[in-house]
Amino acid sequence: MSIKVENARKQFGDFVALDDVSLEVRDGSLTALLGPSGSGKSTLLRVIAGLEAPDAGRVLISGEDMTQVPVQNRNVGFCFQHYAAFKHMTVRDNVAFGLQIRKRPKEEIAERVHELLELVQLEGWVDRYPSQLSGGQRQRMALARALAVEPKVLLLDEPFGALDARVRMELRQWLRRLHDEVHVTTIFVTHDQEEAMDVAEQIVVMNEGAVEQAGRPTDLYDHPATEFVMSFVGTANRIGSLLVRPHDVQLAHVPSSTSEEAMIDRIVRLGFEVRVEMTLGDGNPLIAQLTRSQVDELELADGQIVYVLPSRARVFDENGSEPRTEELALA
Repeated sequence: MSIKVENARKQFGDFVALDDVSLEVRDGSLTALLGPSGSGKSTLLRVIAGLEAPDAGRVLISGEDMTQVPVQNRNVGFCFQHYAAFKHMTVRDNVAFGLQIRKRPKEEIAERVHELLELVQLEGWVDRYPSQLSGGQRQRMALARALAVEPKVLLLDEPFGALDARVRMELRQWLRRLHDEVHVTTIFVTHDQEEAMDVAEQIVVMNEGAVEQAGRPTDLYDHPATEFVMSFVGTANRIGSLLVRPHDVQLAHVPSSTSEEAMIDRIVRLGFEVRVEMTLGDGNPLIAQLTRSQVDELELADGQIVYVLPSRARVFDENGSEPRTEELALA
């Protein structure tokens, strides 16, 4: 089911959580709301779910205005960061809960619960209690419970935020596979740029209650509309007025008319890639992303003085916004 938010505004006292936010999510897609704490992403998710009423604006699901429709009538599945599991219920009963309160036939409930637990790979854990599950298993149980009532829309608020890095990586891969199977329109909130770029088909970058840019991960990374987007989606170095991606930084031992001097602080080998951490002459930090062969060829070492030359950079106007953005080919 498609989702459309039109000019949504939400204020809590003097704090403007959403400031004239508009958003479109196509049917069956997987969209990430990405931004720092306080950017409005969770508030936007709650407005779509019906857990918060906007002060102005509309929410449409499949073209139908749902702004005044109570949350229980929106057919939306919602999954919180901390699972909100019923501790006294088994995995089977947690997943079945939504169907039971809708008074579905017992045979239908049993069949649906079995199908979902198989889908989330918990069929061998049906009689366990939440305290007997790992964090990843509890999160999969929570997602199965949200899917049990066959929602039009699945909304996930920081679904993997409470998990360690390895489990988050596994669940991100699992969520993509799950989405490919169930095809329910899904929106998830995250502050983790890597998570958003790994999972989502569309990323909506939010900042201070507004949408900075929405688009495919590659579009946001390669063609950021604002300085904030470039700095938040991926790593960006500042060299004077330029913003430069680490993989667009070239290093040399001989200065040129356009190069900047820097000192190598640390060389971090990350498998095939190598991260070279430096300090520029003005004291600003700089990161270059090189291959092992490049580092070996240059014979780089901690404490060396090198000369930095961006192969590509971006310049934004004084407001950090798009109209005066241009690409610079410097090498």
